[in-house]
Amino acid sequence: MKNKILTEGFPFSEGILSGKTAVVCGASEGIGRATALLLARSGARVIALARNQSRLEELITEMHGTGHKTLSIDLEETKAVEGAVAVLKAEKASILINNAGGPPGSPLMENSIGDFEAPFKRHLHASHLLVQGLAPVMEQIEFGRIVNVISTSVREPIEGIGLSNTLRGAMASWSKSLSRELHPCITINNVLPGYTDTERLVSLSKARSLRTGQSVDQIYENWKCQAPINRLVDPFETASAIVWLCLPVSGAVRGVSLAVDGGRMRSI
Repeated sequence: MKNKILTEGFPFSEGILSGKTAVVCGASEGIGRATALLLARSGARVIALARNQSRLEELITEMHGTGHKTLSIDLEETKAVEGAVAVLKAEKASILINNAGGPPGSPLMENSIGDFEAPFKRHLHASHLLVQGLAPVMEQIEFGRIVNVISTSVREPIEGIGLSNTLRGAMASWSKSLSRELHPCITINNVLPGYTDTERLVSLSKARSLRTGQSVDQIYENWKCQAPINRLVDPFETASAIVWLCLPVSGAVRGVSLAVDGGRMRSI
């Protein structure tokens, strides 16, 4: 069944991104999948990236419009990312959504130095290579939108996911630095998801349950109670914010970190 945002409550004019090609990383599930669907509904031609080719193919069948493509890739493989950059440059991609699954949850003191390598490759290294490769194309087109899906932990570290907190903070600083360097026609911004109803949250709840002895149901109830909306965020709500940052009218929004967390964070 399609999400109501795709049917009853679609927030943008259909075709508003017509003629634009969007690259969505981590498109096989969760926020990445929802973003790919909303971008397609907005008129963009979507190139969906993920490791799971079968899920990508299922996604394509659900997309509005035609001409969408898939690219099966492991973002931890630097050579594969470099190869993908060449393909995406030829596709004249002008929208880039940097999104990937976070590392397993655990206290930071339990992580070895080796635990940092793969997550940083998957997030920071891959994102940097994609931006370096596609920025010249965006300059040529005179339109570019880059959105990084990271986490509210860049402002308020979340207990039990120390490695993810560290990584997301690095991504936010990288993005802010680039916002001062990129061509005026290219914007780069971050979306900070809160507790969102995705498979990632399922894995985090199970890991926390094993570590603390709390039931998964108790953990979910605690997460829901932390936000004034008293529920988890729908991935399509997060995707709506991402797509808005990709629109032509968002050109003055640059270098920001926008939280979509149901009001959970207490900081301004």
